[in-house]
Amino acid sequence: MARGIIKHMKRMYAPKQWMLDKLKGRWAPKPSAGPHKLRECMPLIVMLRERLKYALTYREVKMIVMQRLIKVDGKVRSDMFYPAGFMDVVQIEKTKENFRLLYNTKGRFALHKIAKEEAGYKLCRVKKVIRGPKGIPYAITHDGRTVRYPDPDIKANDTIRLELATGKIQD
Repeated sequence: MARGIIKHMKRMYAPKQWMLDKLKGRWAPKPSAGPHKLRECMPLIVMLRERLKYALTYREVKMIVMQRLIKVDGKVRSDMFYPAGFMDVVQIEKTKENFRLLYNTKGRFALHKIAKEEAGYKLCRVKKVIRGPKGIPYAITHDGRTVRYPDPDIKANDTIRLELATGKIQD
């Protein structure tokens, strides 16, 4: 019987929204632990190699990511298995491109090109609003962020506009 975490994923069992070819190999990249669930995310390696076609091989993706050229939500990510999820902003420094990860009408991930001004914020869904130590209210969003002192009108299942640079609520 196997013990510990499972570090591999067969290509047949990869989420359908990644749109990986069934016959191009036996294995699929397994996303690292992060802010999004395995079935609700796309690893950076799939994004760069399969969607954007910036790399042809695993090794090329590794070189791109290790040069610290990829930012997800304004932070440099050097893990090529980092799970980017719904509404995440992916910035590529060299090409000066900004993308937002969205779902298309068929429920598959689509990279939507956005302007630099739009890349400064993201929309987050509030999962729950609770009080912490000393009665400080805070909201927890769909991507695992904790926002302290939210507006008292914000309740669970509301959508907030979050500024990525400061982590504050705009609207």
